[in-house]
Amino acid sequence: MAWGHHAVAIGSVEIFMKLCTFEVATHLGRRQRLGAVTREGIVDLNFACAGYLLNQGETRPRELASVVLPDNMLEFLQGGRRSLSHATEALEWVQEKLKSEEILRGINDETLMYSPDQVRMLAPLPNPFSLRDFYAFEEHVKRGFEKRGEPMPQEWYELPVYYKGAQHNIIGTDQDVLWPAFTRRFDYELELAMVIGKQGRNVKAENAAEYIAGFTVMNDFSARDIQRKEMKVRLGPSKGKDWCTAIGPVLVTPDEIGDPYNLRMTACVNGELWSAENSGTIYWRFEQMIEFLSQDDTIYPGDLIGSGTVGGGCGLELDRWVRPGDLLELEIEKIGILRNRVIQGK
Repeated sequence: MAWGHHAVAIGSVEIFMKLCTFEVATHLGRRQRLGAVTREGIVDLNFACAGYLLNQGETRPRELASVVLPDNMLEFLQGGRRSLSHATEALEWVQEKLKSEEILRGINDETLMYSPDQVRMLAPLPNPFSLRDFYAFEEHVKRGFEKRGEPMPQEWYELPVYYKGAQHNIIGTDQDVLWPAFTRRFDYELELAMVIGKQGRNVKAENAAEYIAGFTVMNDFSARDIQRKEMKVRLGPSKGKDWCTAIGPVLVTPDEIGDPYNLRMTACVNGELWSAENSGTIYWRFEQMIEFLSQDDTIYPGDLIGSGTVGGGCGLELDRWVRPGDLLELEIEKIGILRNRVIQGK
């Protein structure tokens, strides 16, 4: 993984950050923590915030840190700009301490920074509030209808359609994905995903960017034979999709991403390049998705929104199929590689 900078400013100025959820072994068992990926390592944001608050003279820094900068991604997102502001201050404090200390410890001797080999990276948002996956790349949609021998529906150009996935079946990078017993046609799908960072209702597309917390890579695994049957009865997809979705390796803030519609997207299977495209080929943009979702409905921090598969971004389009044991590596520029191995169930 490439370590990104983390210089952050609050307000109308830029916020550069790569956020993650990591797991660390302790004498009390494994713990999941919210982190920021920096050049120097992975910073535990909650513990760093407590240290910063103590340095500022707070009398109950641990208690306050648990409120203003929680130790998990979902609550962090719910904290909005306030949590981002405290993350900024905590990271700047860590940077200052690094000038004089090699090993950083928190106020109760907690570890403040880890090297990548000391932790296990999980899905950046292991428990999204919801999962909606759109159908936004025209090339992919056209090829799908061509393979079914059906014409491209005009309605697709009239509104951005999506399906609801199972937000409790989320995995992260370097986690195995089970080949489900009910399918013979396992497929990967290369997608750019976005996470909502602000509650809203009836949001207009021109204002929607301020509701985006960050971007990540998504692999929307598909059981194509089951999906085909579901779609024939004009309902779904459901079982063909919702058994597992992978996201990761990090959640990258919009300013760190820059233009989300000019990112190289690739998929490799066992080291061989299968898919290569650019996010700029998208037809329905995330701002339009947000406007559509929020029409007389509420979007919430932690909502996970997928772009749908980029053109040529799955085995179905290529007439190539994943097999048990295959290593899938999906990469999007400025975010990183989402890596999963397909395993056969016993």
